Amino acid sequence: MAVLEQLTSQQAIELEDKYGAHNYHPLPVVLNRGEGVHVWDVEGVKYYDFLSAYSAVNQGHCHPKIVNAMVSQAQTLTLTSRAFYNDILGRYEKFASEYFNFDKLLPMNTGAEAVETALKICRKWAYEKKGIAENEAEIVVCENNFHGRTTTIISFSNDPVARKNFGPYTSGFIKIAYDNLEALEETLKSNPNVAGFMAEPIQGEAGVYVPSEGYLAKAKALCEKHNVLFIADEVQTGIARTGKLLAVDHENVKPDILILGKAISGGAYPVSAVLADDHIMGVIRPGNHGSTFGGNPVAAAVAMAALEVVKEEGLAENAERLGKLFRSELNKYIETSGIVNLVRGKGLLNAIVINDDEESDTAWNICMALKNNGLLAKPTHGNIIRFAPPLVMTEEQLLDCVAIIIKTLKEFE
Repeated sequence: MAVLEQLTSQQAIELEDKYGAHNYHPLPVVLNRGEGVHVWDVEGVKYYDFLSAYSAVNQGHCHPKIVNAMVSQAQTLTLTSRAFYNDILGRYEKFASEYFNFDKLLPMNTGAEAVETALKICRKWAYEKKGIAENEAEIVVCENNFHGRTTTIISFSNDPVARKNFGPYTSGFIKIAYDNLEALEETLKSNPNVAGFMAEPIQGEAGVYVPSEGYLAKAKALCEKHNVLFIADEVQTGIARTGKLLAVDHENVKPDILILGKAISGGAYPVSAVLADDHIMGVIRPGNHGSTFGGNPVAAAVAMAALEVVKEEGLAENAERLGKLFRSELNKYIETSGIVNLVRGKGLLNAIVINDDEESDTAWNICMALKNNGLLAKPTHGNIIRFAPPLVMTEEQLLDCVAIIIKTLKEFE
């Protein structure tokens, strides 16, 4: 890369616009370096990163322990496929299974792949263990979910942008309201073919919707009562983001199937995983599922290092403490604000709701102003701005960021 001519921000944006598919609408900032909680653009301007690659960079940008593990393994062996054993994968599977208290791990690469994997495991379990007639299994999901963008996943999305003109859609899913135990109970009681209930412990992409206290524990109890698998999609909420190792840990819930991605690699490499105990994972046999890159040696080495960093540096505890401080400081401002209605979240996964409708561009304009003031964030659903900085942030840095956010919001009052 050192021999390449340095691009300006405008040149880099024009290249993507001309040669790349237009499947994203990025903030107009071109980054070329990151360290800890900061990123720099090609002109050398420094920013606080308040998105963390959608919570993938929980351990901070370019964490030396994670990068060193990646480089060291990449210089030795990068890929064997699963046609052969390698000397790293088993160690990683043992390490992560014990780390999250499950019997087994199935390694994949991306969050959407892990979700698809969990759905396949759930269906196969339904036919072979629960006794549901083949092709009759249904999985309950929540409205306003975000689990990825594969054709199966968008089939049970109610986001028109994600769905329109991508049909025909996959059947076998029942949508119910999020944070509604009555709807879940009624669905489980009235449909004996339900195999699983899949939910995000906090709905991130929908705008950081935190369910009522006790919702997850009661949902898990209902699933147990009706012999239905509780599937927790912790791709975004997991790995210390919400102030606990997993968001379900806030209610002492152990899901039947756990889906992980993003920060399981600290943002250094595509790594995802599905974890379950033997009586569930045992339905997967040779040929049922796989991935050429899933569980490759680099991914395994990176994930172990990334998970070690979380415990060694107390990132869950830091997220819990700083998250409370963040919401407390912003709430002081919101009391007299006309532009912000509320702040919500857990740990360092938070969002503010702008006093405007979803069709307006106010939240986008605020994010542009935040960029100009040295902080990067992104709107979701029009009038909501999500804030999710790396968990290695210090209290001093957090308060500096709060000052930037408040200063920016005041420009829109």
